[in-house]
Amino acid sequence: MEKEGKSDGDGDGGDRSTIIKVNVKFAGRSIPVEISDESTVKHLKSLLQPLTNVLPRGQKLIFKGKVLVDEMTLKSLEVGNGAKIMLMASQGLHQGDGPLRKEASNLSTVRRRPEAMRPKRDVPEVPVVKSQLERWKATGVVALSGCNLKTLPDEVLTCGSSARVLDLSHNSLQYLPSSINSLSSLQKLILNGNEIMDNSLSWEELASLKSLMFISLNQNHIATLPCEIGTLTSLRQLHIAHNYLTDLPSEIGQLTGLEVLKVNNNRIHSIPESIGGCASLIEVDLSSNLLLELPETISKLKDLKALYLRNNGLKSLPSSIFKQCCELSILDLHGTEITMDVICQIEGWENFDERRRSKHQKQLDFRVSSSGKFDEGADKS
Repeated sequence: MEKEGKSDGDGDGGDRSTIIKVNVKFAGRSIPVEISDESTVKHLKSLLQPLTNVLPRGQKLIFKGKVLVDEMTLKSLEVGNGAKIMLMASQGLHQGDGPLRKEASNLSTVRRRPEAMRPKRDVPEVPVVKSQLERWKATGVVALSGCNLKTLPDEVLTCGSSARVLDLSHNSLQYLPSSINSLSSLQKLILNGNEIMDNSLSWEELASLKSLMFISLNQNHIATLPCEIGTLTSLRQLHIAHNYLTDLPSEIGQLTGLEVLKVNNNRIHSIPESIGGCASLIEVDLSSNLLLELPETISKLKDLKALYLRNNGLKSLPSSIFKQCCELSILDLHGTEITMDVICQIEGWENFDERRRSKHQKQLDFRVSSSGKFDEGADKS
């Protein structure tokens, strides 16, 4: 049903716009979009960006065999209610994980992992033998990667304060028991490539592990982080790449000792202002998400050396980032809307450019191939 409303134009009160529904054909599916017929093609592309993971400048919209021009309105192009529009995407201009597949349009869909990372079917769970348990206690390293585990073996808990590293990556674990707190000296917990979902971990129990400095949860099915994440004050590295996160809780700002944060390849739309409280951050990877902007508070990260923002919808950077982040020397902006012209206008650019050139020179001195041009920066177009 068509709806009436004010014009999207200059607001002179003359014409009235009509809300229409158009169907955009892309990647084997039809995407319904409600939009004013007075809206421009450019506005339609901005609405399609979070739905398709294709940046606006990588979108080519075709209607009745003609490519739609950004500045023109849908009404002037005779795009009416029920119109079918084809979207063609330019290669290399995707954000997130690239164009959404039909089966991946719902966040609840289980993401398939590469064959090498999946537990093999009909393979029995590897039993724990006495010699293995003795080795764990002697070395402090509990290595159970790729053992087709569905639950944590009871023998692991008998290691008690001897265990410093627990590697359970590439299994079929769906949760960890609260008794994990018996590993009182645990420093490193690796759970990559499992079936961990929201509420599968007892974050309160993890917070009781006062020596825990490293958590890796890459390639699981986590959509939200609880506010209890802020209680893990001993944490130095947090890796949650390739999950389903849509945002980060404000409590993450309580992790004042956090040095490395990797949340690339998620569905994150925004970063909380509280990120500025993570004063010890050295490396932050926000690549391949759905970010349109960054909070100004990210400029408070005085120790930040590397910031990865590749494949997002960003059009600008915080105005003080070069001036206040005096250690920043690596900045990856490929696949964003940020151009060299934008970067060069930010105060402190010259000092940043000098730092990153110095870093490149050191790499060259060690015979590491590197370009003298601003490669980590923006696309040139």
